[in-house]
Amino acid sequence: MTSILTYTFKTLPSTSQWAFRFSIRPLSCSSQLQAAPAAQPKSKKTLAKPNLRNIVVVDGVRIPFLLSGTSYKDLMPHDLARAALSGLLQRTSVPKEVVDYIIFGTVIQEVKTSNVAREAALGAGFSDKTPAHTVTMACISSNQAMTTGVGLIASGQSDVVVAGGVELMSDIPIRHSRKMRKMMLDLNKAKTLGQRLSLISKFRLNFLAPELPAVAEFSTNETMGHSADRLAAAFAVSRLEQDEYALRSHSLAKKAQDEGLLSDVVPFKVPGRDTVTKDNGIRPSSLEQMGKLKPAFVKPYGTVTAANSSFLTDGASAMLIMAEEKALAMGYKPKAYLRDFVYVSQDPKDQLLLGPTYATPKVLEKAGLTMNDIDAFEFHEAFSGQILANFKAMDSDWFAQNYMGRKAKVGAPPLEKFNNWGGSLSLGHPFGATGCRLVMAAAHRLRKEGGQFGLVAACAAGGQGHAMIVEAYPK
Repeated sequence: MTSILTYTFKTLPSTSQWAFRFSIRPLSCSSQLQAAPAAQPKSKKTLAKPNLRNIVVVDGVRIPFLLSGTSYKDLMPHDLARAALSGLLQRTSVPKEVVDYIIFGTVIQEVKTSNVAREAALGAGFSDKTPAHTVTMACISSNQAMTTGVGLIASGQSDVVVAGGVELMSDIPIRHSRKMRKMMLDLNKAKTLGQRLSLISKFRLNFLAPELPAVAEFSTNETMGHSADRLAAAFAVSRLEQDEYALRSHSLAKKAQDEGLLSDVVPFKVPGRDTVTKDNGIRPSSLEQMGKLKPAFVKPYGTVTAANSSFLTDGASAMLIMAEEKALAMGYKPKAYLRDFVYVSQDPKDQLLLGPTYATPKVLEKAGLTMNDIDAFEFHEAFSGQILANFKAMDSDWFAQNYMGRKAKVGAPPLEKFNNWGGSLSLGHPFGATGCRLVMAAAHRLRKEGGQFGLVAACAAGGQGHAMIVEAYPK
């Protein structure tokens, strides 16, 4: 397949023509901050399917998402996951023995707790008879945890599942170099002093150089930020558009936080520190201040900066998922139904962050819905440029026909329905925990705004993506 970038640079003489092909209504500081009007009540059929169990979200919580290197910096991932599980238990009062299975997503594995779901569950007081496992799928890891739980319930294997995710970027594993690791392992096997001295004689100072982790693709060796910058250039997304979108995210998140709309956040008493009660990455600035920042990845002419990118975040989330009949029998009033979902994957080089573009039309078709049926959109914001490039791809017949094998575009989500309480750019993005936040944001927005259907979507490393339909539970 001819890459997007190749097509751009070989066939279009100017960026303006590319921008014309991928035209999108401009963002403005005034229109972008408008609160969404209350959804008009509509008479729609439910997405319940005959002979299939209805699966509901009873409730979901998250501990505050914090900038890495702040209040959670001395903890371990299972500490954060345990806090989210404890918050869920307190919020729902679900008896621990009722939970059939626990699944958590994570990306950067702590070697001491490779199955962090199990360690967190034991720490939160769940029975040692309750199985738990950990999944990883980059930024859609907790999405995978949720849908794995959906599968367990739909198949009748379980009635009650807890799904969640965790990430601690404050303490990521930093390895010795390969040569140093090999020497240390060989020394451990050496049986005589002579063998040890022989190995030590081969030591060189450069063995001490550590291997630092990076948010980069193994298959392409390109950082995600660099890929986001190329994507923004390919779709002619300007620096100003990206900064305006980031400002929108932070401003809407601050408004939602001040109005108490982020009700999924539960306080966390950090050992040896104060109780953390709210996200600390929400920082509305000004376009003038944001414009002063230098490019973070493609220097000196790139457009992706620290201000229009999501930041490294520590946090955890958890959700209580049940078969509807079980939830009602226990006296719960669920928040939402979890309906159709899809996973997609595409070229990890030039389409790394276009997961929502590919997943959205597929999940809509699967559910028998259109974009007009969706009352609340919750997309993961890795970068402003990524969101706006997806908007342009989704709103392009040319892209749909040439890259997706579709006859027509699906259309871009209307901004007045999109991430109205902020997103990953402002609230934060603990890689393994964001999916649950997206679903709970959609569920709470539907209840608040009177809508029926929400669409959650996210991109992920490896060129993968996810989308799910959330249906409001009848009041």
